[in-house]
Amino acid sequence: MSAANLWVLLGLGLAGIFLASRRRKKGIKEDFGAFIERIQLLPPPQPSPPKAPHPLTGLTFAIKELFDIEGYVTGFGNPDWRRTHEPAVRTAPVVTFVVQGGATCVGRTVMDEMAYSLYGENKHYGTPTNPAAPSRIPGGSSSGSAVAVAAELVDFALGTDTGASVRVPAAFCGILGFRPSHGVVSTIGVVPMAQSFDTVGLFARDPNILRHVGHILLQLPFMEYRQPRRIIIADDCFQVTDIPNDRTVNVVTRSTEKFLGRQVLNHISLGKYLATKVPSLKYFQNEEESRNGEGGVSALKALSSALILLQRYEFKMNHEEWINSVKPDFGPGISTRVRAALETNNENIGHCLKARDETREAINGLLKDDAILIIPTTPGPAPKLNMKENLLDDFGVRAFTLLSISGMSGCCQVSIPVGQHDKCPLAVSMMARHGGDRFLLDTVRAMYPTLQEEVKIASSTQPTTTINGKMEAADIAKEKGNAAYKDKQWQRAINFYSEAIKLNGKNATYYSNRAAAYLELGSFAQAEEDCSVAIGLDKKNVKAYLRRGTAREMLGYYKEAIEDFQYALVLEPTNKAANLAANRLRKLFE
Repeated sequence: MSAANLWVLLGLGLAGIFLASRRRKKGIKEDFGAFIERIQLLPPPQPSPPKAPHPLTGLTFAIKELFDIEGYVTGFGNPDWRRTHEPAVRTAPVVTFVVQGGATCVGRTVMDEMAYSLYGENKHYGTPTNPAAPSRIPGGSSSGSAVAVAAELVDFALGTDTGASVRVPAAFCGILGFRPSHGVVSTIGVVPMAQSFDTVGLFARDPNILRHVGHILLQLPFMEYRQPRRIIIADDCFQVTDIPNDRTVNVVTRSTEKFLGRQVLNHISLGKYLATKVPSLKYFQNEEESRNGEGGVSALKALSSALILLQRYEFKMNHEEWINSVKPDFGPGISTRVRAALETNNENIGHCLKARDETREAINGLLKDDAILIIPTTPGPAPKLNMKENLLDDFGVRAFTLLSISGMSGCCQVSIPVGQHDKCPLAVSMMARHGGDRFLLDTVRAMYPTLQEEVKIASSTQPTTTINGKMEAADIAKEKGNAAYKDKQWQRAINFYSEAIKLNGKNATYYSNRAAAYLELGSFAQAEEDCSVAIGLDKKNVKAYLRRGTAREMLGYYKEAIEDFQYALVLEPTNKAANLAANRLRKLFE
């Protein structure tokens, strides 16, 4: 091939890359992959003066692809569902309410298959691009609705929230997300997922729009706003997160003090409160954690276990017949969850229902008519795209310890953006008692400006602690972690080690020690990840190799585990634990 021809081919190749890049950028710019179908539902004509115009006049919205629209097939995120169902004969009432309120519907949005995921990925229709963090997942299952709002393609969007399908994508995309009290907004004409938890939720960027549309959905008469008398911060819930308190708890605290006064602030260990108020959780609790003084953590985990079990059972009751007859093509993550649901029996379902009722009574008793509960929406920023499934599942387990609180209590919740951390959106949530939806929406609208002022201050303020002071504080936190570990208080140890890591993320020992605690809790994927970080910081950390080897063995990565144990022996030839483990695993391959 001549040099001239080579340059021509190279030029064509570069041009092709450039054009493909432009097309890709153009595609993202147009709709970020949010829409599965463009439709238009127009509001009725405006009433004649002197009557007031429709309250939502001029606003546009999108809907998740599980709301019935007359004349359209409801797809439920899966082509096989769309293929095997007829067009809807009437429009879901909630959609009608919004259109009659003056808003224009412009399309139906991508969702996770059968609404059975927190992550926003769809094998058939693609993963919508998170406008706030394009390298991260958008969250699901109402992924397209959240992305459409975050990308400013619509003013608001309707989704559904069973496990967390509004709150999670709202948090990940940096917008407001409202899950109403269970049963207060109509779910007629909405494909069911699990009726004990199904709610019709709402996304918006503007708290005023969130409130206006929320009032339309709630179909409630006008009432004067009343300020909360108590703001209750669930301290133990914030210990589950990976985010420094100065970006979340401190922001809420300072904005509350400015807007309402310091006297309204209260703190609680929510897990310990639920452990005493929800006796049915004992059927789902880890006895060892309870004995080791971690009853609060155990109660939150038990709450999530009860929710997941009941959700699986009701999903099976709703969709088992269709799945068995059609044998639909599911993506890998969805397929695993569906299979687990179909294998569920009715054992312990009675305990789940009792725990649900007791939780609602407990949270209502805590909040009454005048309090707002503050919790993190998720344990951290959105995971990266294409993350290993075991790491995603580990994130999901931690997330559900937070998300199950409103799910099992049926209480209303709004996820609120509070700036960014590592260039990803952060969020906290406000909750009110079951039926306190108007009170919650009004409080969010009233406090939002002050909250955002504090977010700006927190993001612009440089930490005043010196480097030496941070390192000293980190060592103190590590020692507290060591003491908790010695007392077999594994979760407390993790919390202290996490605090040390936040203060000094360059110390391999902190990661290795946290990995040891994760191993005790059975969080093997997280333990492996921590050990890998520790080894990256210190190639001679024998304990990190031993612990990563143990984690990999438990995850079934036997060859990689052997390599870790062998490397530990290179560093420390007389290490008996490494020698025994390596010999044990070698026998598997003989």
